[in-house]
Amino acid sequence: MKEKGTRFPVGIDEAGRGSLAGPVVAACCWMQNPEHTIGVQDSKVLSPKRRRAIFDRMMEDANFVVRYDVVSHEVIDEINILQASLLAMLGAVSKLPFTPDMLLVDGNRAPKTTIPTWPIVEGDKYVASIAAASIVAKVVRDMIMTEYGEKYPYGFETHFGYGTPGHLKRLHELGPSEIHRKTYAPVRASLARIA
Repeated sequence: MKEKGTRFPVGIDEAGRGSLAGPVVAACCWMQNPEHTIGVQDSKVLSPKRRRAIFDRMMEDANFVVRYDVVSHEVIDEINILQASLLAMLGAVSKLPFTPDMLLVDGNRAPKTTIPTWPIVEGDKYVASIAAASIVAKVVRDMIMTEYGEKYPYGFETHFGYGTPGHLKRLHELGPSEIHRKTYAPVRASLARIA
């Protein structure tokens, strides 16, 4: 049985909701000392190099307890991206070595759980543990998509599956890959053209 009780809440965030391909990744972070941030801030304002450097430090720093979960494109197509994101959040929390007293979730929706949970719009700007979770989710997902970039000729290693002009051009030329989300409008349109 997991130990109950943490002095500070666990922050949660996800990456990949708007992507046309690949998984959604959610991460959670507990910080023993919220003042010890090692430069943690919202992942969106950090350069990829800086984001990866902070990620690497977090993984080695005893102040941070982080976990993440990955939900595939197949599940996203089956249950929709919101439900897949919430599922990934619960998956990440379930991997913690303790049961949190409270969860702080970036955004306006939170997973249903018996743990007291608070959604916070733009929480990654204001709460260090959410910002840390945003970095973990983003870095892990970027690594996954970079690996897909070696397998599929869509440029996933540069746009990470988001609907950039270059990605949409390749989608139009090649049709969807195995990892594209078939329920997303640009992918559906591409499927319709080749049907």
